[in-house]
Amino acid sequence: MEIERKFLVREDSFVDEAFDAKRMVQGYICADAERSVRVRICGEEGFLTIKSASNERGWSRYEFEKPVALNEAGELMKLCLPGLIDKVRYYVKAGRHTWEVDVFHGENEGLVVAEIELESEDEVFELPSWIGKEVSGDPRYYNAMLAVHPYSAW
Repeated sequence: MEIERKFLVREDSFVDEAFDAKRMVQGYICADAERSVRVRICGEEGFLTIKSASNERGWSRYEFEKPVALNEAGELMKLCLPGLIDKVRYYVKAGRHTWEVDVFHGENEGLVVAEIELESEDEVFELPSWIGKEVSGDPRYYNAMLAVHPYSAW
């Protein structure tokens, strides 16, 4: 079970606070309201991920993820629906949590979203100064939706 909250980012001071950053390209073999099947290439690693629909709040959902060989991820990418996600993910510590801040490129250029994974929906966490409006549960900000309806077309 993945429990995650998602926020817009107000300014870019998180870059100086990041302890790591990775470029990611991902596509979707299936993406609808009930499930998504994602292929991701992150550096020299490939991943296949299946996610269910989120709960009513948009905070929790089932997630299954397995590493796949890079060449297999490349082949699976050919099966994806039109519209790829291209982003750089920054990893930033705040309190006892690590925030993942996605800076989107391509058709989603200009969008910056921060996510935090939690152990429970009522877990308390620290909000860094660069965090803006919460968008958890807003389907427009799901990566699967951004692949089909990119930020530049809003």
